[in-house]
Amino acid sequence: MHNAPFLIEPAVSEELLVQSSLTLDLLRVNQGKIVTAESCTGGLVAAALTHHAGSSDVTEGGFVTYSNLMKQVVLGVRETTLVQYGAVSAETVSEMAEGALRMAPDATVAVSVSGIAGPSGGSVSKPVGLVWFATAVRNGPTVSDAQNFAGDRTRVRSLAALHALLLVGQRLERE
Repeated sequence: MHNAPFLIEPAVSEELLVQSSLTLDLLRVNQGKIVTAESCTGGLVAAALTHHAGSSDVTEGGFVTYSNLMKQVVLGVRETTLVQYGAVSAETVSEMAEGALRMAPDATVAVSVSGIAGPSGGSVSKPVGLVWFATAVRNGPTVSDAQNFAGDRTRVRSLAALHALLLVGQRLERE
């Protein structure tokens, strides 16, 4: 029996905490609320947002849909989308973000992330480090973006979470 709790080293970097704080501020200024739909980041975006006291005023929650089945069941991603384009695609992240908005009726913006964090699982067309993102808003278009991140699994996940928050910030500034 352990006397002290077992702790996993946090993957939330200082840079991610700064960006999540800025994102929360932008949400407040825009009277918005966010919901997340994450695959390869495993809840890291939501963890960064909810790290800050008071974040519940603009954070609705998040979905970690790691498997294709969970993407379908929880977020309504179509099986045909997953078969035709794969989990790591513009089409899938768009459906993930739109599904998250449907599941969180008070949210005004959703961000989704799906990628290949590594060290295995990549291919020639979808290498390790490839991450797709989407932002969705009510009564507006869903916008997707892809990035290729270099580094180990922890770095890819951290950079993906950071980029997701940057995209939310850019989207809020445009709306």
